[in-house]
Amino acid sequence: MLPLEEKLGYTFRDPSLLEHALTHSSYANENRSRGSQSNERLEFLGDSVLGMVTADFLYRTHPDLPEGDLTRTRAALVCEESLVEVAHAWNLGDYLKLGRGESAGGGRSRPSIQADAVEAVLAAVYLDGGIGSARKIIQTYILDAEAERGKNRDYKTALQELVQRESGQVLQYHLVGSSGPDHAKVFTVEVSLNGAAVGRGEGHSKKEAEQNAARAAIDALEQQSK
Repeated sequence: MLPLEEKLGYTFRDPSLLEHALTHSSYANENRSRGSQSNERLEFLGDSVLGMVTADFLYRTHPDLPEGDLTRTRAALVCEESLVEVAHAWNLGDYLKLGRGESAGGGRSRPSIQADAVEAVLAAVYLDGGIGSARKIIQTYILDAEAERGKNRDYKTALQELVQRESGQVLQYHLVGSSGPDHAKVFTVEVSLNGAAVGRGEGHSKKEAEQNAARAAIDALEQQSK
């Protein structure tokens, strides 16, 4: 098994697919006489595979989210920044086949090249092993990773940083209700900006409810700014 295959947790039946996925257009152009082809077509396919798997995951795990929120969440998950994080986890730059000029110019660490190669690799896995194999990798490196980041994110701090872009902004959190027995009480918190409610959240502790209220406020404020 190749080192990259170990990171992917997948062994190719047709190793040439992986080699194709790692071939940048700059290398293909320099080696056209050898029949070398770039990964651009695989990148096209991988973009669709990634989008479909991500959309399916969000649809099934967030039954209450409206279409607009689903679209924004999917876009955040499949953006270049997210894919570059995956490339770093795979040390993908070490395996790319680049032309001499691109390699000398720092192409191995170029975000656009890394993100495109991740999509190409996902397409190669899909062609070699089917959608189930591609889904496992996407789940591990994108969907699960994003869920873990979400659990660890401090939304109250993020909201504070967001509103402080303008001076004189005042945030306040108010406990507006609680329900349930003592051993399973649910708290409801509302957060206001300059006296106007901008988000509401629930949680099994006041802290969790405040974090969820802040998260809702961030979503609302970002939507207003578009």
